[in-house]
Amino acid sequence: MKKNMFCGLWLVACGLWLAGCGYTSRSLITNKFQTIYIPQFVNKIDITKENEAATRYKVYRPLLDSDITRAVIDKFLFDGNLKPVKEEFADLTLKGELMEFRRDPLRYTSTEDVEEYRINMVVNITLWDNKENKLVWQENSFTGETTYFTTGSAQKSETTAINDAITDLARRIVERTVEQW
Repeated sequence: MKKNMFCGLWLVACGLWLAGCGYTSRSLITNKFQTIYIPQFVNKIDITKENEAATRYKVYRPLLDSDITRAVIDKFLFDGNLKPVKEEFADLTLKGELMEFRRDPLRYTSTEDVEEYRINMVVNITLWDNKENKLVWQENSFTGETTYFTTGSAQKSETTAINDAITDLARRIVERTVEQW
């Protein structure tokens, strides 16, 4: 009786151990993709358009497209699953368009000054297989964001907050690229 009970518990333990063996820290992209080319993001923010109530917090920041491109390349280098290379050597090409940069007030002080803002950066991105010349996936309105306070102990400068939003966007783009399609 003890032997049967021991064998049963041992089988249950082995079954649970095998069921938990699905975790991996590797990328889910196939081995045929080793390299990626990331051209300069294109700034498609229309600064000539009249502001409406829904878009009144749109702002323009020079060279934001360059900062995003650099951050995405750096994040791919840090991640290590796909190596950024020149266009002629790349298995994949990641193209991006900066569509929107917003700074929205979230919280006000008692004197009606803005105490907290949210920064959003919205891009359209596409991933192309260069060998087969076909679209792998496309994401529109892909967003990176952060919030920051203008007063108090959690105060942060707008420049630091923009850098945080760029970092968030780059992280999300890399995660979207290396996860299973």
